[in-house]
Amino acid sequence: MSLSIPENIEKVRHLISQYEKKYARIPDSVQLIAVSKTHPADKIRQAVNTGQAHFAENYLQEAVGKISELHDLDISWHFIGPIQSNKTHAIAENFHWVHSVDRMKIAQRLSE
Repeated sequence: MSLSIPENIEKVRHLISQYEKKYARIPDSVQLIAVSKTHPADKIRQAVNTGQAHFAENYLQEAVGKISELHDLDISWHFIGPIQSNKTHAIAENFHWVHSVDRMKIAQRLSE
């Protein structure tokens, strides 16, 4: 039997806390970013109800739909994965963070 979303998040948070202690990190200095690609908006809502506020996506079209549907929630959206230059405008408009800039051209287009 698989764990529920709240149970999974709690399990991961507990592991993060243990590793923070083990490696003498400041408590709560590690931030959990949940990868929500392929998961529907209702599952993301469940995660938000546990206090999870950061979500990562790498499928732009799928993400834009979820971001629109979940606009009423306080979510910080992260884009992960390779970026095609023709998608930089939509990424810059919809995401708070980008973790996968691999070329100066992409950085410049996101900045514009």
